[in-house]
Amino acid sequence: MSHTINHLKKLRLQRSELAVPGSSPEMIDKAANSAADFIFLDIEDAVAPPDKERARKNIIQALNDIDWRAKGKTVSVRINGLDTHYMYRDVVDVMEQAGDRLDTILVPKVGVPADLYMVEAMVNQIEMAKGFKTRVGLEALIETALGMANVEAIAATPGRLEAMHFGVADYAASNKARTVNIGGLNPDYPGDQWHFALSRMTVACRAYGLRAIDGPFGDFSDPEGYKAAARRAAALGIEGKWAIHPSQIALANDVFSPPEKEVTRARRILEVLKEAEALGKGAAALDGKMIDAASERMARNVLVVNEAIERASQTLLANGPHAAAAQ
Repeated sequence: MSHTINHLKKLRLQRSELAVPGSSPEMIDKAANSAADFIFLDIEDAVAPPDKERARKNIIQALNDIDWRAKGKTVSVRINGLDTHYMYRDVVDVMEQAGDRLDTILVPKVGVPADLYMVEAMVNQIEMAKGFKTRVGLEALIETALGMANVEAIAATPGRLEAMHFGVADYAASNKARTVNIGGLNPDYPGDQWHFALSRMTVACRAYGLRAIDGPFGDFSDPEGYKAAARRAAALGIEGKWAIHPSQIALANDVFSPPEKEVTRARRILEVLKEAEALGKGAAALDGKMIDAASERMARNVLVVNEAIERASQTLLANGPHAAAAQ
């Protein structure tokens, strides 16, 4: 192991991330009582230009009126891009009026580390000026050729950055890729044409202690296609996926939750290796397969996620039957 180790900056349960347009207060209310781990309230692509100001106000009101943490939700706001005139007001208004109720800001179309530096500087100043005790994290949406070309440098950005998301739709447009469905597979490509991008972003995330999240799957009438895309992402080490429709929440929660059989085996791996250690051995056999220190690290990854899921379930139960039923 290198002497340089970047530990996970912030552990958050993020199996399912529900995208909610800020222009719809009704959808925001439903999202708060959904089974999604993570909600992002959108002022960017899901909101038409004439509605952005109203969407921003709706989001501020929802952040202040709804007790998201009591509902076991992590709540984020996707601001507009740095190349628009909406962005500065998104950050200033949301942070000044509800910054102590917000968990993260999702920055779209991040192309270079300086994009995050600008948002971070603004957030720093507002938190200091308002005396907020909470610390809002940043998440970078990698969805352009420039962002992917600089993904390692972006991941290494110091400060508030916690996670990176793969925005497949704009990424496809940026690369002029031919696609038949947002996040879907082109039958003319021999495999998964998003594999390289997802893998590269995931490696950058893990190298610098960030969470790696997959983006949208546009055809919400195709649950099997969604699950297949989620399973491919999970195989690479990604820990969650967007849901652009409520029907996709349960699909994401299922795919990114370790099965009970896997949890049981992870616990058994730790037990067997502890027994082997007591005998002075660094490796052991379990069910006819060799296990060692690397097996222990993989097993602990499974158990960390399982424990986070159990804590989230306990939070829902503690806040009444309505919340528990939503899970």
